[in-house]
Amino acid sequence: MKTIIFGINGQDGYYINEICQQRKIEVIGISRSSGNWIQGDVSDLRCVEKLIEKEKPEYVFHLAAHSTTRHDTLFENHATISTGTLNILESVKRHSPETRVFITGSGVQFENTGKPISETDNFEASSPYSLARIQSAYASRYYRSLGLKVYIGYLFHHESPLRKPNHISQMIALAVKRIGEGNDEIIEIGDISVEKEWTFAGDVARGIFTLVDQDRVFEAVIGSGNTYSIEKWLELCFGVIGRDWHDYVILKEGFTPEYKKLVSDIRTINSLGWYPTVGLKDLAEMMIFHEKAGTL
Repeated sequence: MKTIIFGINGQDGYYINEICQQRKIEVIGISRSSGNWIQGDVSDLRCVEKLIEKEKPEYVFHLAAHSTTRHDTLFENHATISTGTLNILESVKRHSPETRVFITGSGVQFENTGKPISETDNFEASSPYSLARIQSAYASRYYRSLGLKVYIGYLFHHESPLRKPNHISQMIALAVKRIGEGNDEIIEIGDISVEKEWTFAGDVARGIFTLVDQDRVFEAVIGSGNTYSIEKWLELCFGVIGRDWHDYVILKEGFTPEYKKLVSDIRTINSLGWYPTVGLKDLAEMMIFHEKAGTL
């Protein structure tokens, strides 16, 4: 049994690979930065088609993306997410129609009123990133109508020690670790009342496999369904090292967040038997102490 993972060097790729290893599934990892994997670009149709024609995998996971909503990443997001999705789906249609394909979606591609968001809610193109995700979702639905098994998991904020340091969760965790080791620094943050989900990425990877291993549901929100403010994350992280976050944080004046609350409605994925297992405090300790794999 084989799987191809596009974007394997990200945190989601790491945990999907871990599950594959547990299941004795051969992993063919593709990354633009290569590392220990095959160097390739999901936006290159020739590269994608050649791989799928040769390997005819049981699974393909499209995890590659630029995780930013900035306008200056418009074409990068389009190439990686939208074109990448089309390249995978057309290649599977031509050469491996029995392959199960997972396409990553995002909570930010939906209209956000602050209420729990489900996979049936309306899309809203609020950024280049969300636009690319929406295009990818419609492409998935089209190819599903042609008979392919195409799954979309709409992911909300999920964290791990593998998070990039530009994400607020990891930025805080790394700073707290340095402070705990004796570094005297001040963290500057925007609106700490913003509420996010802080689900463990390893739990989300299990949720992805829960989705693709069945034939009843093809789109589902995957998250914890619980939100916590950035202030709560600060409190927990600094609590791990026995410090008061107020002594190390200053707030940016005039900062305007993209949203005040982003929360998932996880009833559909729960109906398939998946629930998150790692709590917020355990996640904070995991990230501060860099316990790489966590619990799967």
